[in-house]
Amino acid sequence: DRSNLVVRLPRRPDNIGTPRNDLMEMQMKALILSGGKGTRLRPLTYTTAKQLVPVANKPILGYVLGHIQDAGIKDVGVIISPETGNEVRNYIGNGKQWGIKVTYILQAEPAGLAHAVKTARDFLGYDDFIMYLGDNLLHHGVKDAIKEFNRQSPDALIFLKEVDNPQQFGVAKLDRKGNVVKLIEKPAKPPSNLALVGVYIFTARIHDAIARIKPSFRGELEITDAIQKLISMGCKVKSEILSGWWLDTGKKDDLLQANTIVLDEYIKRQIKGNVDSRSQVNGRVTVEKGASVINSIVRGPVIIGKGSRIKDSFIGPFTSIGDNVTLLGSSVEHSVILNNAFLSGVERLEDSIVGKNTRVIKNSIRHKALRLMLGDDSTVEV
Repeated sequence: DRSNLVVRLPRRPDNIGTPRNDLMEMQMKALILSGGKGTRLRPLTYTTAKQLVPVANKPILGYVLGHIQDAGIKDVGVIISPETGNEVRNYIGNGKQWGIKVTYILQAEPAGLAHAVKTARDFLGYDDFIMYLGDNLLHHGVKDAIKEFNRQSPDALIFLKEVDNPQQFGVAKLDRKGNVVKLIEKPAKPPSNLALVGVYIFTARIHDAIARIKPSFRGELEITDAIQKLISMGCKVKSEILSGWWLDTGKKDDLLQANTIVLDEYIKRQIKGNVDSRSQVNGRVTVEKGASVINSIVRGPVIIGKGSRIKDSFIGPFTSIGDNVTLLGSSVEHSVILNNAFLSGVERLEDSIVGKNTRVIKNSIRHKALRLMLGDDSTVEV
């Protein structure tokens, strides 16, 4: 599959050494950002990389790697942090599961997206590359956008999405041909409602742009500043406006929304575990091998992971139950329950994330509804 290859005359950045020979075939690479401290998802991310928090029982990073695989990209750099790098390494391994070759790149401090590109300079070389934030999800993947990038041959292609609250995002201003003429970070008066998405495609020109910018007021090298610098250098920056959904899973409510959308999109009715005759399993429900549903009601879309035990309980739509979870006499809806959690006597749990190895147990105080975000290794009585 050579759909991700393009023949292009290398455009040599001023501060980089001798360019490759003309008309050399250039392989597109991928740079996946899996570092950072995940402060917006704490306490979960005290013990888990934010990119490994599951959506529909699959780590977010797994969906990203699937999109890279679908695009035919083989050479992948993964930015990791000192805090969670080993977890990311353990999940991805050598990349064989996705048919890729992996290079791990340590970013000592989360000093900005452009700093991550700078850290990966040796890996990226002169090749074009796609940068994909490991906690973002795109509905249609990136294969078609890469083809469009190869066809138009710009210096950068950025992904945009129409949003209702552009004041909270980096916003792009376009000309009539779809060229990006200006980027503004969280503007009070947005020139458009087109927000920047956490996926970008670049040529080696981006390295020259990064070398010319300074840290922002946050002390970080911002990728928006680097793209704006490309524009001021006279480089061609194109845009791809997304028609499908885009999910940034960096916060609790975003993660729950992602779980809802992905369950609705992908879950099928597959009963691989055991469901007894007293139970009702309605709609698109996946019950993995080794899981058991006893005297319970499950209404899809729902996924129940391997080895989990559901007894005398109700599981409502848009709920993901991880592996080896125990649910006794409880009601759960629109929630994410991670591996090895134990819930007993919880009358109504909704819009919640429950971390790994967590216990939620009813005491004598009665509550009609609970809204929780619990970190790993917690014990809570309610």
